Amino acid sequence: MSEQTVDVTPVAAVTKQAPTKIVSSNHLVSERSAELSELEYALIMAGNAFNRWMMRCMMAAGAKDMTPIEVSLLHHVNHRERKKKLADICFVLNIEDTHVVTYALKKLVKAGLVQSEKAGKELLFSTTPAGQDLCMKYKEVRERCLIEVQVDSGIQNQAIGEAAQLLRNASGLYDTAARAAASL
Repeated sequence: MSEQTVDVTPVAAVTKQAPTKIVSSNHLVSERSAELSELEYALIMAGNAFNRWMMRCMMAAGAKDMTPIEVSLLHHVNHRERKKKLADICFVLNIEDTHVVTYALKKLVKAGLVQSEKAGKELLFSTTPAGQDLCMKYKEVRERCLIEVQVDSGIQNQAIGEAAQLLRNASGLYDTAARAAASL
């Protein structure tokens, strides 16, 4: 995982009347929404922290060298103990590049955490008992290391739920903008 150098120039230095905002790229700050640049910087920081967390949590649960995408896929395939098609996995996780998902699923199958079976022309994926056990060990580490910190920090569940809703809404905003950019 490579570290990025980030310019954290306060927006107030760029736009005279705006309060101080921390952004990653002051040249992208819009006078119409400096807050969107602030959100983007927060997404970069949170995304990198979350990816690092998933890898370290999985390592503490007993699985070495799993990438964030592999961790996400394992948990999603295990979700509700239902067999899942590749297209559905990509759709739910909002991943456009099916090749990345296919490669990660092959690694999970080879590791004995996920299994696949043919159903007509489709491959269906589900977790093996070893994959289910690993997900539960991950949950134990998550409870001990993450949930305890969240509870102790005073960050309220309602605030977390509101942030999650904002991020889902932002996801739609970026998806719409990506489609618009693709048509230019």
